[in-house]
Amino acid sequence: MRVKIAVTLGDPAGVGPELAARVCHDEEVLAQADIVIVGQKKLLAGGARAAGLSFPQVTLKECGPVARTDPGQPSAAGGAQAGAFIRQAALMCLSGEVQAMTTAPVSKEYLNLAGYRYAGHTEMLAELAGGAKAVMMMAGPLLKVSLLSTHVPLRRAEEFIRPENIDYTCRTTWQWLNRYWGYENPRLAVAAFNPHAGENGLLGREEQNLIRPAVEALAGEGMDIKGPLAADALFWRVLKYGEFDAVVCMYHDQGLIPFKMIHFEDGVNVSLGLPFIRTSPDHGTAFDLAGQGRADGGSMKAAVLLAAHMARRNPAGPR
Repeated sequence: MRVKIAVTLGDPAGVGPELAARVCHDEEVLAQADIVIVGQKKLLAGGARAAGLSFPQVTLKECGPVARTDPGQPSAAGGAQAGAFIRQAALMCLSGEVQAMTTAPVSKEYLNLAGYRYAGHTEMLAELAGGAKAVMMMAGPLLKVSLLSTHVPLRRAEEFIRPENIDYTCRTTWQWLNRYWGYENPRLAVAAFNPHAGENGLLGREEQNLIRPAVEALAGEGMDIKGPLAADALFWRVLKYGEFDAVVCMYHDQGLIPFKMIHFEDGVNVSLGLPFIRTSPDHGTAFDLAGQGRADGGSMKAAVLLAAHMARRNPAGPR
């Protein structure tokens, strides 16, 4: 079954237009999905030139304000364009015009300067989806991590460690692993917040008071879940022995540092819990590489292929 995937161009001053052009010429991608580029013709043309490719023969959904944006020169105008591309792709998903969306990288700074007051893609898409509660997962062949808190200062991460948040993140992770990756009964590990899982309260009581009760409640319902587990050894257990199918992490860097060490070139950001499928590469805008034809397209390709895979597994979407 062929599916339609909306691919946004991301921040026009970054590598997004080049990455989008590359996937539009990729035979493996084109064999599995019909690509609809969401952005502007001039930006896609610039990306194709940078990659040394011809203009892609794919459907183009023009949108966003017209502005002068140059590779490597980020601006609020570029942030406004990037925000418009995201919004249009989300509306296309919600209307059923496409079965999934893949977003090229954006700059949170320049999105905010353009008036889009969000911490990132995930938060913006959640609001566009009517206030859905999204869970950020990073997915690769060897490791999958979901995050309890995402783009917040580290000093605020503890605020998100609440039984209801742990419950929702674990349940959503379980459901999407089951539905889209085909795990019959996913095995989840929940990372501790403090070093050595708190050392029975010596190094912190979040594990005893908040994390363990939530994990035990889920286990009592029959979920295959363990935690809180000391994070310094947990990822080794996943990679060396394959003990778990996914790890639920307490904060951003706890999950993304080990993930990007392994999957920087083929990792995918997946927004769980939305009423549509959304993926993106696991890296940023790379303004310093924009327009030079040097951007690695591996993660962008993996993101489109995963979106196509997920859409084929459940054509009706997550609703």
